[in-house]
Amino acid sequence: MLSYRHAFHAGNFADVLKHSVLTLILEYITRKDKGFTYIDTHSGAGMYQLADEYAQKTGEYKGGIAKLLDNNNTPEALAPYLDIIASINASMPTDENKNKLSLYPGSPGIAREFTRRQDSAHMFELHPTDIQHLTQYCQRWNKSHIKQVDGYQGLLGLLPPPSRRAVVLMDPPYELKEDYSKAVKTLIKAYRKFATGTYILWYPVVKRELVNQMQQAFIESDVKNILQVELCLTPDTDEFGMTGTGLFVINPPWQLHTQLTEIMPFLKSKLGNADSSFNLMQLVDE
Repeated sequence: MLSYRHAFHAGNFADVLKHSVLTLILEYITRKDKGFTYIDTHSGAGMYQLADEYAQKTGEYKGGIAKLLDNNNTPEALAPYLDIIASINASMPTDENKNKLSLYPGSPGIAREFTRRQDSAHMFELHPTDIQHLTQYCQRWNKSHIKQVDGYQGLLGLLPPPSRRAVVLMDPPYELKEDYSKAVKTLIKAYRKFATGTYILWYPVVKRELVNQMQQAFIESDVKNILQVELCLTPDTDEFGMTGTGLFVINPPWQLHTQLTEIMPFLKSKLGNADSSFNLMQLVDE
């Protein structure tokens, strides 16, 4: 299936969690001069126009990134992510920048802000329209590589990377229920090929049973050091729709847990309501 377009959801609460964590991880790995490899298995278009028909049809960004701008009590750990959003939008012409929010970067857009001459980036995308947008977006991005192939297999083909340092983001659309187990199985295989990389797996909370199955699969595997964070806007339900979002992070930076302890209450208060909740735990020890 190739019907999923992230443009409908760009900048929503799930993106806020995913991209704020990605930013902290990339900020950490680039503290060392040695190069690293960034791998994005389901890249999307790279950059999104929030004024286009897709974003405007759902307006999801209004309940996400738009609520985080111009806050006086923003946690320090969230500042790098918000600074990137502000910097990208500050480059827009004045007449398109009236609301300070015209563009929202996908994960490649976040990664592009961090990669240096000594780093490389590999993006995979199957959707015929998004691959065109992604290719155009990455044209002048040094050492970026875009392929219209299956990202699960693409990832495994790149490991271990020559740099022996890598950040991997996997955020499938989960159009198929099989993606939940396939994503976990692929990361377990990736870990066995390259155990010291940092892996980020995004997931939606649609049916709690599917998330529980992902947790159990990781716990029963040989993968070590897994941090799990989750933000749910509403309680679990059997009805259709995404109630929350979460991440499994394998080999997180040592300070990420502390940073998320600071960030998560803020996101809950700004993006959620009285029924919202968050969870942060070490799913598997080192």
